[in-house]
Amino acid sequence: METTVKINIFNESKIRAPRKVVVETLKNVLLYFKQTNFVLNIVYVDEDTILELNRSYLSHNYLTDVISFDLSTEDSKFGEIYICVQQAQRQAQKYRVTFTNEILRLAIHGALHLLGFSDKDRKSKVEMTKFENLFLREKV
Repeated sequence: METTVKINIFNESKIRAPRKVVVETLKNVLLYFKQTNFVLNIVYVDEDTILELNRSYLSHNYLTDVISFDLSTEDSKFGEIYICVQQAQRQAQKYRVTFTNEILRLAIHGALHLLGFSDKDRKSKVEMTKFENLFLREKV
């Protein structure tokens, strides 16, 4: 069986967001965790879209920064990560990092969720942050 990692980026927002560095970073994340047959879509969206996704699929009535969907089947690994670019801009200012850095962190965070990581409790959050920082250091 052929081993491939394919990452597609779709920008459905009006804000220009990074592509190449996100693709490279997420390939590193997937290969680090030995995911060699994986298709991943990154979709940059606006606030209205992320709010609607959060309401429709997670029953949360609030704005969020990133949502991941594992759409894998028995035969293939496939996931989608939706990133709200306006929220990423606000968080970049709040945390005093670049917009690209924040987009990368959100993309990595979403990928980690697809790989089975959780952030439901403090210990899990610490582990996810450790991996986010590991992959960010390689790129930013």
